[in-house]
Amino acid sequence: MSHIRLLNVTKRFGDVTAVNGLNLEIEKGECFSMLGPSGCGKTTTLRMVAGFEDLSEGEIHVGERLISSRSKNWYLPPEKRDFGMVFQAFAVWPHMSVYENVAFPLRVRRLPAAEIERRVKDALSSTNLLAVSKESPENLSGGGKQRVALARALAINPDVMLLDEPLSSLDPHLREEMRFEIRDLQRKYGFSIIYVTHDQAEAMALSDRILVMNLGVVQQIDTPLNVYNHPVNRFVFSFIGLSNFLSVVRDGDGFRLRGGERLPEGLKPTQQDKVVGESGERISLASRPSEIDFCNEENCLRGVVSRKSFLGEIVDYQIKIGDQEMRVQKSRRAPGPNVDETCSLRLLRPFWYTEI
Repeated sequence: MSHIRLLNVTKRFGDVTAVNGLNLEIEKGECFSMLGPSGCGKTTTLRMVAGFEDLSEGEIHVGERLISSRSKNWYLPPEKRDFGMVFQAFAVWPHMSVYENVAFPLRVRRLPAAEIERRVKDALSSTNLLAVSKESPENLSGGGKQRVALARALAINPDVMLLDEPLSSLDPHLREEMRFEIRDLQRKYGFSIIYVTHDQAEAMALSDRILVMNLGVVQQIDTPLNVYNHPVNRFVFSFIGLSNFLSVVRDGDGFRLRGGERLPEGLKPTQQDKVVGESGERISLASRPSEIDFCNEENCLRGVVSRKSFLGEIVDYQIKIGDQEMRVQKSRRAPGPNVDETCSLRLLRPFWYTEI
């Protein structure tokens, strides 16, 4: 049986449905990320699991425990759920030492002094904070303050750790460092993680599985690799990684760019793409900038380079194709055209979606 189960979970705020009929199962020890744009419902879902929001419909189970049910009128308060929680804001108390910040939730639980000492030292050791245990969190960097918040959550020995965009206020270097530290802690302690973020790189690096949400509705649940390689719809493709979309119109037996030339014979959807419809129907030709090659063949898309930007290890090209544009990213060591030059493009892995 799955460790965390959400059954038809729905949350409404007045006439707005923030989460709509969510069914989800998370395994013991799994790192599960919820990814999506602002307002998609991911934080609301986390708050319902934590107990900060009640359900409008549905049930939530953790292990053998029912923790929320609208139909059964059952609601377990947050303090009795024994979850670790780390917020976007560090939420550390500057008037307490690092040690006392971590010890506070254990003192509230009235644990024996020896047990508090053991747990706090273990949590501080795991987060590399023992050396600064007597200092105020105000003397620490942003990464140090977030470690204090992590240590405080670890000290209660949580079965489930809930993280709500915990790294978004850190600089890029610290963010990358902390995401791997969180993963190491999860492997050491074996708790399940529900991790909310809008940062794709965080979700990809941390997760065993990812849920992609939009407007309160699940779009896809899968491994990071499958979400990237096999996006189920246009939204997922556009949200995960960089993306290009060209508007294409069915023209008899072939296809042409919107207001432009016919596509090369080898570039057209198959029956598996499920977008073949009536003549005149608009569809989207999607591609990743990193999965496009410059070529010298006639049977390729033709365009003109409108911008060329050096970005370190890669060169980013903006290509004008008729009245539409595409981005192409190639290694800085690979030869490529210059601005205002005509070029030909081969899409290595095209995707096709019906336009809405």
